[in-house]
Amino acid sequence: MYRFLLSRQWVLVTLLALALIPTMIELGFWQLHRHEHKVAQNTIIADNLKSRPVPVTDLTSPGHTVPHADYWRRVTATGSYDTAHEVVVRRRTAADGRVGYHVLTPFVLDGGGPTVLVNRGWIADNGNQSSFPRIPPPPAGKVTVTGRLMADQTTAASGIKDVKGLPPRQVMLISSAQQAKALGRTVLGGYIEQTGPEPVDGSPELIPAPDDSSIGPHMAYAVQWWLFSAAVPVGWFILVRREKQERQAAAAAPVVAPEPATA
Repeated sequence: MYRFLLSRQWVLVTLLALALIPTMIELGFWQLHRHEHKVAQNTIIADNLKSRPVPVTDLTSPGHTVPHADYWRRVTATGSYDTAHEVVVRRRTAADGRVGYHVLTPFVLDGGGPTVLVNRGWIADNGNQSSFPRIPPPPAGKVTVTGRLMADQTTAASGIKDVKGLPPRQVMLISSAQQAKALGRTVLGGYIEQTGPEPVDGSPELIPAPDDSSIGPHMAYAVQWWLFSAAVPVGWFILVRREKQERQAAAAAPVVAPEPATA
């Protein structure tokens, strides 16, 4: 009755169904893990953005790798900007998608302390990426900066290639190690994403806080993959049943004898 399942066509269909089921189940768990990661990250962002600001030296030191648990922690730093060694980070977008630069300024901590990098925000592209753009100056003299602690950027984490041979004072990634080498001085690991003081004329544009409310569609995708995996055996059974009924109908149909030929 079901000998047709041994045909080449049905063996291939069955093998395909058997391969699809675990694949779709695994894809569902992959989306579930992405959902869990997003929820955990949102929790870290929300908690750290609400944390009490602490001196940046409490959370990082020269050569220190900022752990994920400390991303977006609120920090303060008191000292003065070193605009003479300011650099720009290429190909960065504003909140509305405009392409330009991030302004990265060394900040010398008060009392002869080390230097910390401060991302002062976004400025527009001046149309000529081979020359250094005009940058609004920060406050002169002693100032207290507040911001979010961030880890050094890498190609692996950002997907941005660290291009060599760029014009002077232009970089692709924010790296405390690279800037320490360029400056010839001690630099704290990571950098501060400035939130205050606000620039007088609104430029550079401060980087907005990360979104901690969206969890994305990953859970919905996980459910969809699992539903697809459940639908495969159901679909296979329906096809088998239909094939059986069609074969039974064909076998039960009366054989019509051909009409005799006329002279």
